[in-house]
Parts: sequence; structure tokens; C-alpha cells
Amino acid sequence: MMASLIQDRLTTDQDLLLMQEGMLIRKVRSKSWKKLRYFRLQNDGMTVWHARQAGGSEKPTFSISDVETVRKGHDSELLRSLAEEFPLEQGFTVVFHGRRSNLDLVANSVEEAQTWMQGLQLLVDLVTSMDQQEQLDQWLSDWFQRGDKNQDGRMSFGEVQRLLHLMNVEMDQEYAFNLFQTADISQSGTLEGEEFVQFYKALTKRNEVQELFENFSADGQKLTLLEFVDFLQGEQKEKDNAPDLALELINRYEPSDSGKLRHVLSLDGFLSYLCSKDGDIFNPACLPIYQDMTQPLSHYFINSSHNTYLVGDQLCGQSSVEGYIRCNGVEKRALKRGCRCVEVDVWDGPSGEPVVYHGHTLTSRIPFKDVVAAVAQYAFQTSDYPLILSLENHCSWEQQQTLAQHLTEILGEQLLSTPLDGLLPTQLPSPEQLRGKILLKGKKLETLEEDVEDEDEEEEPECDLELQQGSELEPEPEPQEQEQEQEQEQEPFLRSKDKKKVVKCPLFCPPICCQIMTQDPIPDPGLLLLPLKKLKPILCPALSALVVYLKSVPFHTFSHSRENYHFYETSSFSESKARNLVKEAGNEFVQHNTWQLSRVYPSGLRTDSSNYNPQELWNAGCQMVAMNMQTAGLEMDICDGLFRQNGVCGYVLKPDFLRDAQTSFNPERPISPYKAQILLVQVISGQQLPKVNTKEKCIVDPLVKVEIFGIHADTARQETNYVENNGFNPYWGQTLSFRVLVPELTMLRFVVKDYDWKSRNEFIGQFTLPWTCMQQGYRHIHLLSRDGISLHPASIFVYISIQEDLETES
Repeated sequence: MMASLIQDRLTTDQDLLLMQEGMLIRKVRSKSWKKLRYFRLQNDGMTVWHARQAGGSEKPTFSISDVETVRKGHDSELLRSLAEEFPLEQGFTVVFHGRRSNLDLVANSVEEAQTWMQGLQLLVDLVTSMDQQEQLDQWLSDWFQRGDKNQDGRMSFGEVQRLLHLMNVEMDQEYAFNLFQTADISQSGTLEGEEFVQFYKALTKRNEVQELFENFSADGQKLTLLEFVDFLQGEQKEKDNAPDLALELINRYEPSDSGKLRHVLSLDGFLSYLCSKDGDIFNPACLPIYQDMTQPLSHYFINSSHNTYLVGDQLCGQSSVEGYIRCNGVEKRALKRGCRCVEVDVWDGPSGEPVVYHGHTLTSRIPFKDVVAAVAQYAFQTSDYPLILSLENHCSWEQQQTLAQHLTEILGEQLLSTPLDGLLPTQLPSPEQLRGKILLKGKKLETLEEDVEDEDEEEEPECDLELQQGSELEPEPEPQEQEQEQEQEQEPFLRSKDKKKVVKCPLFCPPICCQIMTQDPIPDPGLLLLPLKKLKPILCPALSALVVYLKSVPFHTFSHSRENYHFYETSSFSESKARNLVKEAGNEFVQHNTWQLSRVYPSGLRTDSSNYNPQELWNAGCQMVAMNMQTAGLEMDICDGLFRQNGVCGYVLKPDFLRDAQTSFNPERPISPYKAQILLVQVISGQQLPKVNTKEKCIVDPLVKVEIFGIHADTARQETNYVENNGFNPYWGQTLSFRVLVPELTMLRFVVKDYDWKSRNEFIGQFTLPWTCMQQGYRHIHLLSRDGISLHPASIFVYISIQEDLETES
């Protein structure tokens, strides 16, 4: 049952043979916890176990299917900190899907480290490349291993009964025994190999699929080409080239060669099609890059992260480059999940090296140069469209120079430091024009126009210091909340109490300005200066020059932005401020976002790194709605759902009414030229739902909730009844109905829960997708875990129908 390729490699690959013998390897959890353990690859080729010593009692460590990748020791923060104790060449890191911590290991030699790195990566690559049938074979193999309690390679009926409980099946004992006897062709009283496969097929017989098949098949045995075309056109709404598509699908999913030659589809082939990506609710045409990528940046939703460096809470959590790198299952965290705007909070650090952490908290600190190195390495592994580095700069002049040096030296040609072609544009460039480039978002001393004019000048302009007498100086007032710092433009001057600019130095050349400000007595007795330590940091020209198209400016009003700002200037909004603007001036906010970028960030009160719903901000066209990506839940499901399309490139083209500068669209009072849409969702059945409670005899009572997120008027949720004691093949057969005004902004979330009459229903799995990527007809929805990891083969089977509302126009 195991994929034959893996089985072949287990007996021929030298690395895998050595791994099956086992080795002593040091497991490293921290600088103080470093212990030897005996690691061994099991004979199934899919699990690694460990013991305290060779021959000791073993227990499972991890499954190959849980591994995302294997990294060298040089790429581990923890192993780098122990480089004086253990050679980095002997270290390696196992990186898992989801939020499971990395496993740092140190072998006894470079050769042994290479054996495990190469062997593990080989197995990971083999598992990743499995097709649908191979994945099912491997899934069956895993269940057989779990059910075969005494590991003798066969299963008694007692073991089968135990396995049924593990698989979430509550079944009549007599019926189960009949299935067992039918599958026991050898009449040995046990099930082996192919017998177990036959038992599984009988167990998973899909009566609802067979009934559907027979409705379109004249003889109940096969679908002819014409019958399959009728099904595709009538039920699946495949209007374009249905005959050609039918032939293609038959060749792809019909298991028998004779069926392919006769252009017919058997029941097995029909089921295989329905369970495939072609039968998925998510339209496969939306998986690759399919949108126009040549429009200005302001015309796209941009996958954005808040405090990217944090992998925990906002007060005491760990800061790590893993926040920028680490994968999160099918959906990746930060750079590897297609995130195109990451945040860096940078402060003065020891020995002149800036550090990244959440200021004025107990979060740990990491060197800024390590963050930049991680960005340089991983920026374009998932998407080659532009990456925005949102810099929150709290550094002194000297360390700002270090920031600029690290950015230019480490990022090199990746960093965009001058306008494209040296020309002054009239609108933001497109993602296509900026491919492979990293853009710095931050404060800037000059305008883009001045940059273009000065581009060929090599000499620095002289410091132009203007002092106005007769005024008492005071520093810029400190914001009451830390988040407000992100909205305040740190202007390069001090203000007098009557708000007049009294010290202006466009370059802030510290040797001159600091000498003037700190002389005692002050040269001009009419000038009263406060201690320099109370003044805001001044901006270094070298760092300022690296900001090109994303100059941070404070937001005042929409009219102020139109009259005073340029297209290359961007403002940040707290979630509460942005929500209020949507409610009070929805249309103005939409128009503002057609030509200028907006970034929204979570409230400072979200110390637990919780999230807000990004949908309400997308409704107003806000491009960079920053999320705490380390925190799973409904909000991240919606975010991941939107950016699952378009090649997971991190850019999604906004609907046309959010790109038109003269648009009249208001998300609070939408007026659509189209009729409202009626969505009918018939929730038919479920397949192989995972257990929630790990106790052997606990079986789930599943229900399905369908949630709609969009404009306020469209937001709704409905759910089915629960099915008692059946997580293996529950049947609902219920239809839910929704009325939607603005489908272009609508997200759908299908969530399966375990009913509990005593407390809140427990989460089993979910899948979220945009309305515009949804396929009609009979579709399977393949469920994801809370962390976004595939729960294969767990799914729900639905029928989707979209109709125009004939009674009322929106």
C-alpha cells in the first residue's frame, strides 16, 4: 500500500539505509538544554522515532508528512548562538508545517549530518510529489500501521474495531463483521495488504455519488461522452468547450485503458474526477497568475504582515527571523506564504548594531542585519512580485547610517533606491514593473521630484539652518499610544509653542546642528533649547534616500491628502481609525485608495496578537491590511482565502469599482448596477473527518456552518443540523440560501464543527475562498486545519448554485 517509489528508495538509498539503522544525535532546545537521543527512521519510511539510547524504549518524534523542509545549521538562530560549542556544519533543522516549533539537531560528524539532511529532504520531496491516488495509498498505509497494534502486518477483527473508532466511525458490530469477512478473501481471519484496501473501499462506498452517477447514466454502469457532457453543462456549469473538456477529464481520471479508448467514464473515474482539483470548489483557473499585473500598486490588495518579527504575543513574545521566513503548512507565514509587505521595528542596539523588537516591551531582540539577510534570502522564493519593507525607525543618527549600510550592502540590486529609468512617473508603478525588487516604506526628507532633479548631482548640498528668534522651543509632542507613532510624520524641525517652524535643517547634519544646539551658552540668547535627549530622532539622509515610492506621511483629512500629497506618499491607520473613516466617509476612502496606498494595523490593545476582520477594510479598497500572521483563526482564514488565488503571489487586483478614481461606491451604502445574487449551498455529505477528542471511543457529531463575509449587508451565516456519532461519512442533505449584493467583495467560509450541547462547538476543519473563485455544481471542499494545513482526505461534498434575484434589484 505504501507508495512503491518510497519503498524502493528505502532498500536502495544509502542515506535511508543508515537512517533506518539509527544514530545518536544531539537534540537542542536552548543554550542550556542539549541532550543526546537515538533517532531512527522506521521501516515504513514515513516516521522517525527516538529513544534515550540505542535499544531503549522508542516513541514517535515526527512524521515525514509533517515536515516542510530541512535547513542547514547556518540558518538556525539557536545553532548559530552555539557555534563555539558545536560546528555549524554538523547541525541541521527540521522545519514543520503549522505552528510546531523547529527541531534543531547536531550530529556527531559532518557526514552523519549530511546523511540525515539528504535523507529527510528526499523523503519530503517524494511525499510532496505524490499524486491523489498515491496520497490515498499513503493515508491507508498510515491507518494500517495505527490499527495493527501488535505490528504483525495483519489486522484481526478486534484491531479493525479499534481502528474504526480511531477513524471516527461508529458502526453496527454485525455490519462491520460482514464487511470484514467479505474482504478476508484468504479466509485467514485477518486482513492483509490488498484485503485491507478492499475493506476500506466497502467502508467508504459513496451512495450519494452512485445515485448521482446513475441519474446521468443510461445503463448505470458508465457515462458515455455525451452523457458526461450533459452533466458538465447542466450541473457543473462548464459552458465553454464542454465536449473537449469531457474528453480531457476522461483521459485524466478514468482508471481503465479500455474506458479511455471508448471515451466513457466508470463510477470509479467519476468519483476520482469529483474528488480532484477539477471537481474542487476552488476554480483551478484561479490558481496560477491570471490577473492583470500591469496596473498601479494602489489597484491591488497586498498581503501584509504586522510586527512580522514576533512569533508570540506583543508584550513578552519571542522575536525571530522565523517570523519572516517560516512556512505555515500549505499557507506560509510571512515571506514563504506570499506576504508582500513585512514590518520591521528597529531600535538602537549594543555595539552600534540596530536591533528589531517591539519597543518598550519585554519581547526579545534580534539583530537588524539578520532580518535583512533573511529577507534577502527568502523575499522571492514564493513570489517574485515586489516586497515592501515597512520600516518603523526609532534609531539615532549613527545607527540609522548602519541601517542604510546594511540595507544597501545585503540587499544589493534587490533594493530599489532610485525611480525606475530615472524618470518622474505620474502614478505608482505596477507589480510587473517592480518584479524582483524590494521597496522601502518609511520617512523621507525630500520629495520624489527633488530626488529625480538631484540624481546626477554628486556634491551634497550645504546645511541650510534657519533660526527664528523670540520664541520658546518645545519638542514635538509624544503620541499617547505607541501605535500613533506610525501615523505621525517625524518632521525634520522643532516647533515653537505658537506652532511656527523655528529650526529647519533638511539634511540634519549632526556635526553642525548638534554643535549649535548644545553650545553653552547658546550663541543666540533669544533661543531656549530643551535637552537633546527629549527630542525625536532626526532622519539620516542616507536612509531617507532609500525611500522612493513609499514615503510615509501623516493622515489629516481626505481633502488635505488630495491638496497636499503625492501618489507616492502613503499613510497608516489604526484599525479603529480606519473603521471610523469607512463609516463616516466610505466613498472618500474608496476614492483615496484608488491613487494612494493605505496601510491598516491592529490596535495596540491586541497584546495577545489577536486579529481584526480584514474584510471591512478591503471593502474600502485599503491595500495593506496588516495581520498578526502568527495567530490562527477566522480572521487569518479570510486573509489566506483571499490571497490563495493568483499564484499566491501576494497581489490581488481590486474590483473595477475600487479602482475608478471617480467611483461612487460606498461600502456602507452600496449601489450596484447589477441584480442581487442568490447563492444556494446544498451540504450533502462529509468524508473522513478527523477526530477532535483523542480518546479512542469519542466520535464527533459534525455540523457544517457556511459563513459569508463582504459588505455589512451581505454578511451572514447559517448551519446544518448535526449528525450524531459519525465523522467518517456523515450525511446532511440540507440546503442553505444567501442573498448577496456585492459578490466581487464576498468571501465564503465553510467550517465543520463538532456539536457539543454542554459548551461551544469544537473546530474540526475549514476552507475559505473568494466568491469570484468559486465553481458551481457538485463540488468537494477539501478541509484545512486551524493552521492552514491540509487535512487530506477530509472533505465535504456540496452542490453550489448561483441565481439572479428576480424580485429585487440591489
